[in-house]
Amino acid sequence: MFFDQQESAVRCEWGPVGVAELAPQSDVVIIVDVLSFSTCVDVAVANGAAVYPYRRHDAAAQEYAASLGAILAAPRRAQAGYTLSPASLRAIPAGTRLVLPSPNGSTLTLATGAVPTLAGRLRNAAAVARAAARLGRRILVVPAGERWPDGSLRPALEDLIGAGAIIAHLPGPRSPEAEWAAATFAHFQPALLATLQRCSSGKELIGQGFAADVALAADLDCSRAAPLLTEGAYTDGAA
Repeated sequence: MFFDQQESAVRCEWGPVGVAELAPQSDVVIIVDVLSFSTCVDVAVANGAAVYPYRRHDAAAQEYAASLGAILAAPRRAQAGYTLSPASLRAIPAGTRLVLPSPNGSTLTLATGAVPTLAGRLRNAAAVARAAARLGRRILVVPAGERWPDGSLRPALEDLIGAGAIIAHLPGPRSPEAEWAAATFAHFQPALLATLQRCSSGKELIGQGFAADVALAADLDCSRAAPLLTEGAYTDGAA
């Protein structure tokens, strides 16, 4: 009762518990995982591909992809093919079916139940906000965050900034948590790329050789795609 933000049309809460607590009282949920999942989904969907979220990269994921006639994305560290690296998806052909395992974005997506769900980020903030406003008034924006080695949630600056970029375009009264995200985006907007390069998650990716992913993620409102989960897959719901 105290944590549902029901008095506000635009809500914002972190991770799996945020989805569990607030999604049932919302008309639409927006999952924000800026440096991996949401950016992958946007890049693929903007090219005309369909993305099927899946929690883990395991034998069951391989079976699931085979049942769909889909390609299973490899972990980010893989050197070839489609992976959880957004840069690997820039040339994915239209019509491709891609199963995308992700411990954060995919897991959150699959926890929203029957509530309409969008994947949002900096690249498509305005487009996703427009699509969400068409779907309902009570909008929950969920920054995914990352994980500490013990499995606990690590709030991630890049996801709070991405959530704020979307919230900045949404109509209706905001909860204090949503205002916090919008204010964070406004503060860092003049230097998005530099901020993503300097934050903990960005430094980790750059150190692993994925600087291109960070640059892709920082490109504000370059995409008109609004990935909407429909029959188990994200496709473009911008129209």
